[in-house]
Amino acid sequence: MDTPNVAAVSDYLLDLQNRICQTLENLDAERPFIEANWKREEGGGGRSRVLEDGAVFEKAGINFSHVHGRQLPASATAHRPELAGRNFQALGVSLVIHPRNPYIPTSHANVRFFIAENEGTEPVWWFGGGFDLTPYYGFEEDAVHWHKTARQACEPFGEHIYPRFKKWCDEYFYLKHRDEPRGIGGLFFDDFNEPGFEDSFAFMRSIGDHFVPAYVPIVEKRKNHSYGERERDFQMYRRGRYVEFNLVYDRGTLFGLQTGGRTESILMSLPPIVKWRYDWHPQAGTAESELYEVYLKPRDWLK
Repeated sequence: MDTPNVAAVSDYLLDLQNRICQTLENLDAERPFIEANWKREEGGGGRSRVLEDGAVFEKAGINFSHVHGRQLPASATAHRPELAGRNFQALGVSLVIHPRNPYIPTSHANVRFFIAENEGTEPVWWFGGGFDLTPYYGFEEDAVHWHKTARQACEPFGEHIYPRFKKWCDEYFYLKHRDEPRGIGGLFFDDFNEPGFEDSFAFMRSIGDHFVPAYVPIVEKRKNHSYGERERDFQMYRRGRYVEFNLVYDRGTLFGLQTGGRTESILMSLPPIVKWRYDWHPQAGTAESELYEVYLKPRDWLK
């Protein structure tokens, strides 16, 4: 495999963060992102940007991080024990967007690169990431657009890529304790290095570059949709599922906390207002029940 170019990955990720932030600021037009640059005691740091209490986005966080160290955390070596004792670098952009209007879905995306090295041995490296969509009220045309764009991101790299990583996304963003998906999925990939560095990097860039075309048209279509207290209340309830997944299962959250990353940046993915209820179920025949019956069921949206 060709030699990894960590500097090129870093340059791309910083530019990606800039481009997405600018797009979201243009959409919201009420609040700018605030920025915090941080350093990690063990090595590296990052650039966190958060927009809060905007007209369109109640909270949007877009983080860049590039950390390095001598000892990998348990979350990284649990399935790869051969990496124990190696120096490592991990860099990526991660974002979560919680809109104000319940008819706009919450969205998450990240693209990342990892490399572990030991003197005298070949480096072990891979790319990972993806994007997924969490609607509160379902629209089939939005789901089709989301998955069509995801497929377009994958098409230059082989017909097998989209179905493979779509299935992985459905399986990964699943709340086992609730026996339900987090949303309608998208793409998820990890440990990706088979094509060599240049082609793997090109694939990661394609995923990062397709997030805005996948998400922004949905925001523009739904941002002026009228809603009331009922829809807002359901949005708060469903946000609870988002919190549960991120704190119980999410690999990025675990890796960040175990490597001593900046806690405020790691937990920026959590929504500002959330509700939980005991043993609540939506009334049959409502738009809320339709979410469970139609949209929270893995399916092929492109048939």
